[in-house]
Amino acid sequence: MKITFSGKQDKLNPSQERKLAMAFARLSKLLERRGEKGAQVILGSERHLKHAEVHVNCYDNTLVGAGAATDQFTAMMDAVEKVEKRALKTREKWRDAKRDSGKRVAAAPAPAAQAPPARKAAKSKPAKVVRADAKQSGKPMTVDEALLAMEDNRDYMVYRDAGTDKVNVLIRRRDGKVDLVEA
Repeated sequence: MKITFSGKQDKLNPSQERKLAMAFARLSKLLERRGEKGAQVILGSERHLKHAEVHVNCYDNTLVGAGAATDQFTAMMDAVEKVEKRALKTREKWRDAKRDSGKRVAAAPAPAAQAPPARKAAKSKPAKVVRADAKQSGKPMTVDEALLAMEDNRDYMVYRDAGTDKVNVLIRRRDGKVDLVEA
C-alpha cells in the first residue's frame, strides 16, 4: 500500500514507526492483494490537539477515519483503526451482495406434496411420492379454491392459504368427507 502524508509530521521514534507500518500492513492485507491501493494521511494540529485523517478507496467507496489525540502517533493509530473497522463492514456488505445476487431463495418454504398416510389394508397400493420444485410453488388459495382444485382421484391437496399464508393440507377420508389440517 502506498502511503502519502500531507501536513506537518512530527518525528516518530522507530518503535512507533514499526507499529504504524504494521497497522497499515494489516489494512493493506484486508483491502487488497496486489499492493495497488493507496492511503492518504492528512495531519493537522490545533493548539494542544493533533488531528489525523486517513482516506482509502475501497470497493468504489472512500473510507475515511479521523483521529484526534494529544500526540500525533495516537491520532494516526486511531484513524487507521477506524478505517479498518469501516473496511470490514464494507467488505461484508460487498460479499453478501455478491453471494445473494445470483441465488434468490424463496423465504417461505414451497408447498410440498406429502405422501398419504399409511393404510393398514391388505390391498394397499405403493405410496406415490410427488416432489414439488420451485416452478410449481403456485399461488395462495382459499379453502374453497383448494377443494375445487382437488380432483376426484386425489386423496390429499397441499396448498398455501391466502389469508394466513400458511401451508395447509386437505385430506379426503374413505367415507368421502374432507378434513383440513392447518400447519
